[in-house]
Amino acid sequence: MSNVATRLLSMILLMQSRPTWKASDLADELGVSERTVHRYIGMLEELGIPLYSERGPYGGFALVRGYKLPPLIFTAEEATVLYMGANLVGEVWGQTYKDAVTAVTAKLDNVLPDDLRHEVASARQSLVISGLAARDYRPWEPIIHTLRECIMHRCGVRLIYQSFALEETSRDIEPYALTFHGGLWYLVGFCRLRQAMRTFRVDRIQRVTPLKIPFTIPRDFSARDYITQTLSFEQNYTVVVDIAANVAPHIRERYSHWMELTEHDDGSVTARFGASTLEWATGWALSYGEAVKVLEPPELIARVRAAAEAILQQYMGV
Repeated sequence: MSNVATRLLSMILLMQSRPTWKASDLADELGVSERTVHRYIGMLEELGIPLYSERGPYGGFALVRGYKLPPLIFTAEEATVLYMGANLVGEVWGQTYKDAVTAVTAKLDNVLPDDLRHEVASARQSLVISGLAARDYRPWEPIIHTLRECIMHRCGVRLIYQSFALEETSRDIEPYALTFHGGLWYLVGFCRLRQAMRTFRVDRIQRVTPLKIPFTIPRDFSARDYITQTLSFEQNYTVVVDIAANVAPHIRERYSHWMELTEHDDGSVTARFGASTLEWATGWALSYGEAVKVLEPPELIARVRAAAEAILQQYMGV
């Protein structure tokens, strides 16, 4: 019955969006047959929804002119989505949208019937979203807020930016978008210093100053596509390692979503995965000590051996 109720509500909203609907068009939109559409029309009429129909090639079904649904009519699932969406925004954006999140949830609490509010409260207790950010971004909330305002008003910013090597530079940026990717916040924009598009980690921004320099974002620019291309994981090396049985359960639990694992009768596994750098792969292999043996590539074997010998020399005579 809940699906029927949702489709009836969807049908009313569709009929509000344009003057006349053919039964075939409504059927396509709702994913049902034309016979079912006619049955729904009858149900809406029984509920007192003012409908009329016109025959002929240009006819169809329509709402009586001026009829509108009340502004808020939600099913339990829809209300849950709104609450969870608000909580998700609060989790990711923090203080920037705190007041808006508080206001929207208060409004929902005020308009939902008691029985529906209790049902939604139960769903919210069992569907929890947390821990999305890789770090605590509260110290950077003023910076995020300033960047958001400058993006909205299309004005440039001056960043004092600290690189991975701890080198600070001053950059004048045309900020195009803020994006939350892999638990980290990034600013995407055109860097006037480099005369090219760049991506900046927000937690490396030391200071931001708005500039009274307007700019226009190119029409064909897509922040989502740019982030997908620039922050995608490049598999420059294929790594193959043998993993001891006592460590294999840990590997399955943490890495099986991106490693190809081959199980062995003794409980050990052989793992195959892509790595962007040999430095990272060396550190990863060494972190498991003798439980991991590198099989490929040869240059990674040499790096792990050299690192292990250097560690051994460090402790000789201790």
